[in-house]
Amino acid sequence: MADLYKNKYRIPTARATWHDYKGGSYFVTICTKNREFFFGDIKNGEMNYSSLGQSAIDCLQQIPTHFPHVEIPIFVVMPNHIHAIVIINALAPSVETQNLASLQQAKQKFGPQSKNLASVVRGFKIGVTKFANENDLPFAWQPRFHDHIIRNHHEMSLIADYIQNNVIRWKDDCFYGSKSIPTINESEDSYQQFF
Repeated sequence: MADLYKNKYRIPTARATWHDYKGGSYFVTICTKNREFFFGDIKNGEMNYSSLGQSAIDCLQQIPTHFPHVEIPIFVVMPNHIHAIVIINALAPSVETQNLASLQQAKQKFGPQSKNLASVVRGFKIGVTKFANENDLPFAWQPRFHDHIIRNHHEMSLIADYIQNNVIRWKDDCFYGSKSIPTINESEDSYQQFF
């Protein structure tokens, strides 16, 4: 059941509460609203990008420019979602001295939401949405995103293979077809093949 926060129901976080997401390797999936095919289509095993799909590619490639501590070694833009491996190189803690505010150790459950995976995804989503708005293109993201913390080289290799071959395997993808929203179990089952 959802918890109350300021007398409103809220959905619990999908992130691992034991991890701060400020360093590590992640398999990330971000979907369009209602799994609409905004980014293009696949014909004869090849992805044909719309202008919005090309914008998504451009924004993914620009992430290291905006977040120098982040690498995106492999990604794929599909008709209604993207997959990417996001590597965040942990930053050394910085010390600010303005009014001594930063020297006080305020305890926050999840910490500041900058320079972590959520801020990278948020920046990417903003970039694609801005392009859509500037070009009067209908577009919306699904709220949130799915991530998996990559724990070892074997997982990294399997996930990279999945991303690299995602276009070829489109008809087997849980996001393929009638643009219906897969259940949590359906999408989790598709990811379980490499774990």
